[in-house]
Amino acid sequence: MTPLHDLSATELLTAYRAQSLSPVDVTRAVLARIAAWEPHLCATYALDPDAALAQARAAEARWQRGEPQGALDGVPLMIKENIATRGVPVPLGTAAVDLVPAERDAPPAARVREAGAVILGKTTMPDYGMLSSGLSSFHPLARNPWNLSRNPGGSSAGAAAGAAAGYGPLHIGTDIGGSVRLPAGWCGIVGLKPSLGRIPIDPPYAGRVAGPMTRIVADAALLMSVLSQPDDRDTMSLPYQAIAWNDLERDLRGLKIGLMLDAGWGMPVEPEVRAAVEAAARAFEAAGAAVETVAPFMTRAMAEGMDDFWRTRSWLDISALPHAKRAQVLPFIVDWARGGAGLSGERVFRGYSQMGAMRDAAVRASRPFDMLLSPTAPIPAFAAELPCPTDDPALPFEHIAFTLPFNMSEQPAASINCGYTSDGLPIGLQIVGKRHDDLGVLQVAQAWERMRAAQHAWPEPPRG
Repeated sequence: MTPLHDLSATELLTAYRAQSLSPVDVTRAVLARIAAWEPHLCATYALDPDAALAQARAAEARWQRGEPQGALDGVPLMIKENIATRGVPVPLGTAAVDLVPAERDAPPAARVREAGAVILGKTTMPDYGMLSSGLSSFHPLARNPWNLSRNPGGSSAGAAAGAAAGYGPLHIGTDIGGSVRLPAGWCGIVGLKPSLGRIPIDPPYAGRVAGPMTRIVADAALLMSVLSQPDDRDTMSLPYQAIAWNDLERDLRGLKIGLMLDAGWGMPVEPEVRAAVEAAARAFEAAGAAVETVAPFMTRAMAEGMDDFWRTRSWLDISALPHAKRAQVLPFIVDWARGGAGLSGERVFRGYSQMGAMRDAAVRASRPFDMLLSPTAPIPAFAAELPCPTDDPALPFEHIAFTLPFNMSEQPAASINCGYTSDGLPIGLQIVGKRHDDLGVLQVAQAWERMRAAQHAWPEPPRG
């Protein structure tokens, strides 16, 4: 019998409907799982078992009356720390932020609360979300459950680690350069970066999205049905569409797929990663899709221009902090941001323009295809203690070349596991769709989920 903490959201809802399971029993089981794992993973922030059990009891009563509150009633869920939840401070992963309780839920939190989800608490992130790492000046170091010496990735570090470890079936992350997909790939789960504006978020920003992080595609689709509901606080949101998120069937015959194995800059793709992605492409071909190699479309100039802009933006914020507060920011982040000090307006503007160049290049490269396939990251999970794979503030983004362009182009992109290294670390496959074709990405991801080889058992907490 499947342990309660390993059941998917769709399985839980079926059981609640049949009254064969109670949200209270499920919540207790997930909290016990967190208690077993958390001393090793450090993936949670503001975990609140008492509040979670109170929500579960209310959900149980609603199901007993046959009056569920919404699409997620009684399903355990966790939310990334930078998505405000009322009454909980938002430290943004850094010790430099004053801990002031949020006055109200941000849109993603409001939607899942309205839908009846049991909110267990928050998940951890690095300083200001500016690292693909579980390293933070505020939170303890988050680790990867597949191998505790490895990094879960980031910035949705705790969400990915928690999803893989069984901290409930539903997690919400955010992504501005790969922060949902990279940790999803390194932790072997499903992570969707939707089209910009598909999920209302507050505050909005160019390229910034919230997205579901789950173990299976159907759960990601379920969560999209809730998160994509409208909220006028997001001034960049798309007009609401009543998308049939549960319509995940897709015939792959005749699908045109572009295979991207060279991003044009950044770290080279390691052989085991390349082999796993190529094997996935062959499986799509065997299922009737037409696969064609995509030439690299990113350039070093694009990456360096974006880096100039992001450094300057971050330095303006960090340099404005009182000295004592600035000293609390992770030193790697300060060293990186300081590279933006004193850059000319012309250089920063040209850097910002390179973000537009990425957008144009990504859309142009995608135009002949229905979907693109690529590695999520060029390497498997790296050492847990590092802020990024290079450990170099002068070159901090060498691992995001496959994910970053699709934030700039606003295209939906998912990561889903496509194999394992020889030492058992997950390898992420990125599936990218045309702008606004979020459902299509989920459909192709589910097709892959059904085609792929049997997956390794989810990791278990250390004994003793």
